[in-house]
Amino acid sequence: MKNIILCGAPGCGKGTQAEFIVAHYGLTHLSTGQMMRREAASGSELGKLIESYTAHGHLVPDDVTIQMLENYINSLPKDTKGLIFDGFPRTLNQAVQLERLMKKRGDETAMLIDINVPEEELIRRLIERGKTSGRKDDSDLDIIKERLVVYHEQTRPVDDYYELHDKYARIQGLGTISEIFGRISRILNKIY
Repeated sequence: MKNIILCGAPGCGKGTQAEFIVAHYGLTHLSTGQMMRREAASGSELGKLIESYTAHGHLVPDDVTIQMLENYINSLPKDTKGLIFDGFPRTLNQAVQLERLMKKRGDETAMLIDINVPEEELIRRLIERGKTSGRKDDSDLDIIKERLVVYHEQTRPVDDYYELHDKYARIQGLGTISEIFGRISRILNKIY
């Protein structure tokens, strides 16, 4: 399996672009954020633990995230073409653990695609999304700002890790959804 990582700050459009990639390339979308929100909504002990972090804009600990992810990947059909990781890895440790997991399975990460959007636009998008999503982490300006700080401090090193391994591409995340997908497609057409 050749896998893609969509990276970028909250509100950059990873989920939207993942939908287009799934439709065009036949990959499986894996959103750790959605997985965690489902788990939190279930009211399970794991869900309560996840909620205690995400409600304040903090990252869920790596060991919890990685175990949840590994369980999901191992449940996929053998003929899965590839995954789009959306919202994972978010820390350098997660990137290293993901690559260990991929190697153990005989899979690979083909490319990390970083969707770059200016911070003021990210905040605008998140506030707008919060009006309809009902997510507190999208509608509270203080939590949004904390999420962006966490992103810059903890997630940006992931970009450096993949760039060091020649598996990094940065694209402009402004423009129409189609224009952004066109930028992503130019990269993916070389892989699939």
